[in-house]
Amino acid sequence: MKPVVLVTRKLPEAVEERLRRDYSPILNPTDALYSSEDIINKAKGVDAILPCHTEKFSADIINRLPDSVRVIANFSVGYDHVDTEAAKARGLIVTNTPEVLSDATAEVTIMLMLGAARRAGEGEKLVRSREWKDWSPSFMVGTQMTGKRLGIVGFGRVGQVVAQRAHNGFDMQIHYHNRNRVTQEKEAGAIYHPTLKGMMPHCDFLALHCVASPETTGLLNAELIDLLPDGAIVVNASRGIVVDDEALIAALKSGKLFAAGLDVFNNEPDINPDYRKLTNVFLMPHIGSATSETRDAMGFRALDNLDAVFSGSEPGDRVA
Repeated sequence: MKPVVLVTRKLPEAVEERLRRDYSPILNPTDALYSSEDIINKAKGVDAILPCHTEKFSADIINRLPDSVRVIANFSVGYDHVDTEAAKARGLIVTNTPEVLSDATAEVTIMLMLGAARRAGEGEKLVRSREWKDWSPSFMVGTQMTGKRLGIVGFGRVGQVVAQRAHNGFDMQIHYHNRNRVTQEKEAGAIYHPTLKGMMPHCDFLALHCVASPETTGLLNAELIDLLPDGAIVVNASRGIVVDDEALIAALKSGKLFAAGLDVFNNEPDINPDYRKLTNVFLMPHIGSATSETRDAMGFRALDNLDAVFSGSEPGDRVA
């Protein structure tokens, strides 16, 4: 018999078609968000679960899953929504989908930088509301990206693609901080800073691309923001948890920061309401990987991992 796979959200048609061909899937036809109790109940007799980052697998939830469940194959590169230690203790395999969303997320990062720097949210609202009345030399003045200094926190695949696009497309000088320095080939001329505090004064733009973890929770705080040049721009396309919302909002209100571009948030979609009130924040609804090409690739990568598990092989993207 084919392995039974519980799919928690509606996936691209090509991915669901492959699921129907190779597995016995329990699909979510409406894309409604399942509660933890829904997942536990629907997982009876299931061999694997294919969730997104929207479903939380705490230690309690993992320990309450039916004994039949062998693997959690995430449809996401991030896996902070899964308690991997609890999964290991129970013998559950956990996988993710790295690499395939790097280009799409890098594109959104560049959009956030441009949108924040050129006041795109304000401008779009003016046109739609018919409040745009005329042109003048002082109207909607923003700041250029070209030739500026970009600091990148987290220099993995996404950070490296952002660096390449920013340098080649906008002649930006790249600075980065990473847990470990990468090879000269991967640096491609970028300047490494062993400490975040040391990098902050060199960042006209700051892009966050670090993983979510206890160590990175609230990483961008008031102390680090104070070290940025006045008028700097912050963008985040990683995870909302890496930002101290109160500190970022205070800096945007005071003028310490010129603007911010955000695609991810704490407690999304119930974000801090002050973000909606600020005109100098360019807001996007967590669309970093939202291209048809990338979403297909993410689904296929998750299925590749399932294929490996059920053929008795080691999945290439195992994180627990």
